[in-house]
Amino acid sequence: MAGVEYLELLARDAAPVEFEGPLLAARAAGADADTLAELERAKGLALQVRGVLENRRRRETELRALFETAGDLASLTDVDSVLAAIVHRSRQLLHSDVAYLSLNDDDAGDTYMRVTDGTTSALFRAVRLPLGAGLGGLVAQTAMPYATAEYFADARFDHTKGIDSAVADEGLTSILGVPLLLGRRVIGVLYAANRTVRPFAKDDIALLVSFAAHAAIALDNARLLSETQVALDDLRVAGEELRARTTSVERAADAHDRLAALVLRGGDVDDVARELREVLGGEVVMVDPAGAVLASTCPPGPAPAAEEQLLRRVGDAARTLAVDGRCAAPVVAGADLLGALVLRREDPLDEADRRILERAAVVTALLLLFRRGVAEAEGRLRGELLQDVLADAGRDARGLHERARLVGADLDAAHAVVVAEIAGDRTRTAEAAAFLASRHHGLSTVLGGRLVLVLPGLAPRAAARAVSEEVGYAAGRPLTAGVAGPASGTAAIAVAHAEAGRCLDTLLALGRTGEVARAEDLGFVGLMLGERRDVGAYVRSVVGPVLDYDTRRGTALAETLRTYFAHGGNLGRTGGALHVHANTVTQRLERVTRLLGEGWTTPERQLEVQLALRLAALLR
Repeated sequence: MAGVEYLELLARDAAPVEFEGPLLAARAAGADADTLAELERAKGLALQVRGVLENRRRRETELRALFETAGDLASLTDVDSVLAAIVHRSRQLLHSDVAYLSLNDDDAGDTYMRVTDGTTSALFRAVRLPLGAGLGGLVAQTAMPYATAEYFADARFDHTKGIDSAVADEGLTSILGVPLLLGRRVIGVLYAANRTVRPFAKDDIALLVSFAAHAAIALDNARLLSETQVALDDLRVAGEELRARTTSVERAADAHDRLAALVLRGGDVDDVARELREVLGGEVVMVDPAGAVLASTCPPGPAPAAEEQLLRRVGDAARTLAVDGRCAAPVVAGADLLGALVLRREDPLDEADRRILERAAVVTALLLLFRRGVAEAEGRLRGELLQDVLADAGRDARGLHERARLVGADLDAAHAVVVAEIAGDRTRTAEAAAFLASRHHGLSTVLGGRLVLVLPGLAPRAAARAVSEEVGYAAGRPLTAGVAGPASGTAAIAVAHAEAGRCLDTLLALGRTGEVARAEDLGFVGLMLGERRDVGAYVRSVVGPVLDYDTRRGTALAETLRTYFAHGGNLGRTGGALHVHANTVTQRLERVTRLLGEGWTTPERQLEVQLALRLAALLR
């Protein structure tokens, strides 16, 4: 009967104090000594069984916690989460008030709190402990677990003010520490602590040692994962660099083959620009030292100001420059800057692409030098031809036309004939003139210390401006130039040359350096200089609006002007001679001002107007 009662107590997991119940009841009932002895023995056995069951349940709980920790390690994605779980489970299973984990900082020479659970003190969570100090220092030195029921009274540890202050601030009394071992090296300490005097049993120490082993594995796995990730990242970067390098080498080889083939087949700078765009992408512009476009893969148009500024910077630096999405390589031959090869591309150029651009600039320089050599030889032929045309146009007109055909010129086309001064370096200026002439399929030479250019397809003033500015760039300043034309045929070209020369003489005599002019631009002086002396054209250019107004309206503005000049600009006498009031004269002169412009009353213009009115009277 007593055994049944104790089995019932075991079945409902009764507290140990309840096992005294059957024995007390038997004593109260007056049971004999044998019965009481039997009950005492049954109670002892039942408590032993309860203890075994309790230990097994505890062990089962511990094993479950260890298995869960092992599962965390198997799926390790966040080492901090795993360490936090280990510390939390340690605290739960040991029923401690606090659990925490510290790691050694080899660089700083101390140890720091990595994870805490159950702490309330900010000072305790932030404390850094010198290596060898406190209970943790003893654990680290010996690689053995240590426990103390009363930390502050334990003389085995090196107590320091900082550690003791932090422990006191957290209110800890009993502390257990076990080492985190990687091989034989201690990397940290796992702790369990209570705020009251409560010694830790051997089972507690063994359990915490197991958790510490898992924590060490977690840290080591995290280190290995980190090192593996770094190695994988390095491998990926190396692979990308290798692929990029391979692509660059292949592109460089392709560019080399393209440029070599271009040179062998006798290509020009336009071909270089197209091949470079195919290899590097973007748009390519080749500009000469004056900023003019020699070749471009862009839509037609002048070189943007950005290219001209970049050209100047490249010329000053004598090296490849990259600015605002543009990369420019100087095209040089010796000390001469022939221009710049500019690549417009959104993506910046790497070193390999930069070398391709520079190699293309070298090829461009070779082609330009070759073209310059050809142009010099052709220029000599063109210069000799033009000298023969000007020396004796009628000597052998047929032979002159045939020679012109061989150099790509047509003497029967309409030509502007420009005669310009030579400034700066004579050779360089003459070469620039020859280059300009060849570009327009014209002729150029140096005759009598002056540049002579015969340019087809250009209006005379436009031709003169081109010579003054483009050839003037090589000379260092705009050139003074006279121009005549258009002239067709050898005889007309010779006549226009003489007229253009007289225009240049006049400009220089008047001190109008840097200007360009034809005979019509020089007023009555030009009329005297002009070979054809088109008096009617001169009259129309000066007073044509007044004459036309008189013809349409039947007015007498021209007669009023003649009378006004004849009477010295006196309004009263002019009105008397015309039999009109002075106010009428004023009104007519205001009409003249509207027709001829405000400046007709200046002395120079008045002379022109008077001469034109007299010539108009003679032409009637």
